[in-house]
Amino acid sequence: MSNKISASHRGRLAYVYIRQSSAGQVQHNRESTDRQYKLTERAVALGWPRTQVRLLDEDQAVSGSGLKRREGFEVLASEVALGRVGIILAIEVSRLARNNAEWYRLLDFCGVSDTLIGDDDGVYHPGLYNDRLLLGLKGTMSEAELYIIRARLLGGIRNKAARGELRRGLPIGFVWGPEDGEVLQDPDDAIRAAVASVFETFAKTGSARQVWIWFQSEKLRFPSRPHSAAEVQWIVPSYHRIHSILSSPVYAAVPTPTEEHARSATLTQRAICVQECESCHNRSGRC
Repeated sequence: MSNKISASHRGRLAYVYIRQSSAGQVQHNRESTDRQYKLTERAVALGWPRTQVRLLDEDQAVSGSGLKRREGFEVLASEVALGRVGIILAIEVSRLARNNAEWYRLLDFCGVSDTLIGDDDGVYHPGLYNDRLLLGLKGTMSEAELYIIRARLLGGIRNKAARGELRRGLPIGFVWGPEDGEVLQDPDDAIRAAVASVFETFAKTGSARQVWIWFQSEKLRFPSRPHSAAEVQWIVPSYHRIHSILSSPVYAAVPTPTEEHARSATLTQRAICVQECESCHNRSGRC
C-alpha cells in the first residue's frame, strides 16, 4: 500500500488502461492481455471500491506511437483534466504512450489534477519532482525502445532484400517465381484475363469510374487474394479496387491486351458467374 494514496484519491475513479499494439498481439499474446485486465484487482487492493474502477480497452490493436488516433487515451486524458481520476494503472509506461508528446501532456494533466500513476514497479505522483523525473525517463526509454525495434526490423528487411530473398505480397495477377526475386504473371488464365480487361476497358473509356461501372453493369467478378486466405476469391470489385489497380506502378509492365484477350476475360468471368448462380436456378450469367 503506497503512502502517496490519500482518501481524496480513493474518492475518485481508478482507471485501468489496456492496450496492445497490433491485432496479432491481441490474438496471440494472451498473457499480456490477462495481466492488464488483472490490474482491476490491484486497484481494489489499493483501496478503490470495485464500483469505482473503470476499464479502458478501446485502444486494442492500436499503436501508442502517436501516429494513430487512440480514442481510449483521449477519454483518459480528458477525465484526468476534469479531475475525475484518482489513479491510472497500467502494467508499464509503454502501454500508455510511446511518444513523449502524449506522455508529457498526460503527466502535466496528472500533476495539476493530483492524479497518481501506477505500474508494476510502484505508484508515482507526477506532481512530485523525483516521481516526475523517473516517469519522464521511463517515457523517454519507451519512445527510444520503439525506435530501436523499428530500426532492427528495417535492418533485417534491407539485409534480406540485398540478398534478393525478400518476398512481399504481390498484387493480384502476379506470383513469385522459383528463382530469387523472380516475379511472374499468374498462371491462371482467368486471373490474367480479369486484370487485362481492366486496362482494356480503361483504354477505351479513359476513366477508372467508367471501368468500375462496366464491371457493375456486366455483373462481373474480380479476383482477390486476402492475406488470411490461401486461395483466390472472386468478388464484386469496388471503385477503390479498380482505381488501385490502374494507379499501381507494378502493372506498368503489363502488355496491352488484345480484343480477343478482353473478350476471353468477359466470357471467362460470365462462366464463373453462371456456376455461382446455379444454386438459384439463374443461368443467365447475371447474378
